[in-house]
Amino acid sequence: MPDLSLERTHWQAGFRYVAGTDEAGRGCLAGPVVAAAVILPPDATIPRLDDSKKLSATQRETLVPVIYEEALAVGVGRCLPEEIDALNILHAALEAMHRAVLDLALLPDVLLVDGNQPLPVPPCPQETVVKGDSRSLSIAAASVVAKVTRDRYMIALHEAFPVYGWDGHKGYPTAAHYAALAEHGPSPHHRRSFRLTC
Repeated sequence: MPDLSLERTHWQAGFRYVAGTDEAGRGCLAGPVVAAAVILPPDATIPRLDDSKKLSATQRETLVPVIYEEALAVGVGRCLPEEIDALNILHAALEAMHRAVLDLALLPDVLLVDGNQPLPVPPCPQETVVKGDSRSLSIAAASVVAKVTRDRYMIALHEAFPVYGWDGHKGYPTAAHYAALAEHGPSPHHRRSFRLTC
């Protein structure tokens, strides 16, 4: 389970605000890649918080208001499909994380970035953390906020484009999604740089 060990190392080194950041939606065929950044206080307690992929949709929805209540600041950023096509998905994910950090009400002193790719132009010192959403409570919180924010967005998009079934698979490459693409072709929200056929 994630904890505050990594954050504590930076607090003890004199850094006051430690932000964790993560993204959701890299592997999707449609919709934005969404990132979140979260700054937690040293006394934060968020029971059952874990990597968003290990939680059910109901658990994630339940945790989001707790995260917002406990956090000193929460920021969200996104890159839309046309940006993903222009930048490629890796750079779009990093840009979404950068935007999430800039969206924070507090400027972090240090940033914990999920994965092994640092942000190209970080606004503060950063540390990459492989499997960070399973190790750092701040990154886990960011992963849940990013996932829930993106899922809500895709459910709203489903109302305008119901033929693709985004309320179910949220834009991921399922058999049903590929079948809908074969029948209806891509929507304006599909990533044209991705392989949209089976």
